[in-house]
Amino acid sequence: MDSSQARTPSPQANGNINLGPSANPNAGPTDFDFLKVIGKGNYGKVLLAKRKSDGTFYAVKVLQKKSILKKKEQSHIMAERSVLLKNVQHPFLVGLRYSFQTPEKLYFVLDYANGGELFFHLQRERRFLEPRARFYAAEVASAIGYLHSLNIIYRDLKPENILLDCQGHVVLTDFGLCKEGVEPEETTSTFCGTPEYLAPEVLRKEPYDRAVDWWCLGAVLYEMLHGLPPWVSEADLANVYLPPVDARGQVRFTAISRRSDQDFQPWPLNDARKIKEKELARATHPLVRILREAFPHILKR
Repeated sequence: MDSSQARTPSPQANGNINLGPSANPNAGPTDFDFLKVIGKGNYGKVLLAKRKSDGTFYAVKVLQKKSILKKKEQSHIMAERSVLLKNVQHPFLVGLRYSFQTPEKLYFVLDYANGGELFFHLQRERRFLEPRARFYAAEVASAIGYLHSLNIIYRDLKPENILLDCQGHVVLTDFGLCKEGVEPEETTSTFCGTPEYLAPEVLRKEPYDRAVDWWCLGAVLYEMLHGLPPWVSEADLANVYLPPVDARGQVRFTAISRRSDQDFQPWPLNDARKIKEKELARATHPLVRILREAFPHILKR
């Protein structure tokens, strides 16, 4: 476990977990009408809920204390809560409104994005035209840049973690793998994330810095434009978890990224750190061009 993760909160004598500044001692499950399950995870569910007092809809994350304590995951849960509290400052990040608990469960009351996962829309439409992909990528870049300004690395960018709100704007969610307290030039080494989107140095189990998030953005943008991540071809779907790094530690491009439409490869590099050192400094780089064209439209958000 990373040494700079939030200090593990010890259960109190009454079985409660210290929820910090997000805790609302006057709140409880009976404040809500729970309508349906909209997500599932290792420790609980995410429920669509309507607050009885004002009719506002929220996504309420319900976690089983027993599972959290058994697996000693209190620090990760509280680190996620800490990031969520900071997110209310940014329009493209899911924010935590407040939290409460019962003897058996933790409840995180989150912003509800009713447009569904970007993954769902991409699966249904196969791929997006460049203007639409550019718009989504620019909003995700804004969100990632904000997290980096707080010295937070996201580490799990993928279409499943990108939601859309009622106006079609991006809302980034699921901060369980975030790493806090990482200065611009510092590195970390925990192996985590989703294999299809991981930067090569993460797959090689080498130290890495916040540039890995930009690598993931390039992979997600490629998927929006082509329908599959750059390391996965139709023939490779059975081996989707095969790392895109060969025995020499070099990135292994598969069939989809060797097609004739090779004018867009986000990061034809073997190390995410080279992105910020070289590629992002080039105004002609396709990802930089795409983001610069879209940013004027989202800065008014």
